[in-house]
Amino acid sequence: MASLKDQLSGLVYSTEKGKLCPGCGESIDACRCDDIAEQQRLANLDGVVKIRREVAGRKGKGVITISGVPLPEQELKTLTKKLKQRCGTGGSLKDGVIEIQGDQRDVIKALLEAEGFKVKMTGG
Repeated sequence: MASLKDQLSGLVYSTEKGKLCPGCGESIDACRCDDIAEQQRLANLDGVVKIRREVAGRKGKGVITISGVPLPEQELKTLTKKLKQRCGTGGSLKDGVIEIQGDQRDVIKALLEAEGFKVKMTGG
C-alpha cells in the first residue's frame, strides 16, 4: 500500500482539463478506465465457456450461470437477450456472468455451441 504522502499527492483538478480520474489521470470525459478493465477481463479468459447450475443463496430457485464468454460487454448483453428469448425465461448480466432462471442447461449449451463457443458443463 502506498504511503499517505503518495496517496494525497495526486492531482485532482486541472484548470485545463477540469476534474481528473484518479485511476488513469485523464479528464473525466476522456477516462479510459472502463476500456482498460474490459481489455484485462477479456485477456484473462481461457476461451472455454462454463455453464453451471446454482441454487445457493437464491431461496431454492435454480439459476444457470454462464461465465467465461470471450465477448465485449455490449455483445454479452445481446447474447443474454438471445438466451433469455430462446429459453423463454428471465435472466440478467452481472459482472460478466450471465444468469438465466430455471434449468435450461441443454438448450443453452446447444445454442452456445451453434454460436461457435467451446462449452463445458461444470458443477452438479
